[in-house]
Amino acid sequence: MFNKVKNIMVQLVPYIVVLLLVLIVKQFIITPMQVKGDSMYPTLKNGDFMVLNKLSYNFHDIERFDIVVVDKEDSYIIKRVIGLPNETIRYQDNQLYINDELVEEDFINNHLTRDFEYKDKDNCYFVMGDNREISLDSRYLGCFDRSKIIGKTNFTFFPLTRVGFKN
Repeated sequence: MFNKVKNIMVQLVPYIVVLLLVLIVKQFIITPMQVKGDSMYPTLKNGDFMVLNKLSYNFHDIERFDIVVVDKEDSYIIKRVIGLPNETIRYQDNQLYINDELVEEDFINNHLTRDFEYKDKDNCYFVMGDNREISLDSRYLGCFDRSKIIGKTNFTFFPLTRVGFKN
């Protein structure tokens, strides 16, 4: 009896190791995320599945226009970084100005952005959806502390017709 149990345990060890590795990778390195809603359209579509890279910002700084996943207390949101800490973000006549300098946004598809001005705080990031007319973002929620940005996401893996890197 003991040999039979031992034999079963020996056979199970590789499966347990693989399961543990998958759980560790999902928890600390990469995990799938699903786009919910149209706030990032046309870059991302409702239902797209993306890879969230949780390690990227351990080695690189968050950059303007990165697509990030933000922990918004009761849910996660996928948005684009527009403002970095201590910057003044201003939209005037549908144009983005960072610290009074015009910045081009080539990912926007003729969506209107109402005029506003916002001053980021220390360690705080201003994020917006690409579909500005419907996006619930930093214009309404305020900027997000660095600790709330879980990671970067820019690779879509499903549906297969949309596989690839998104910028």
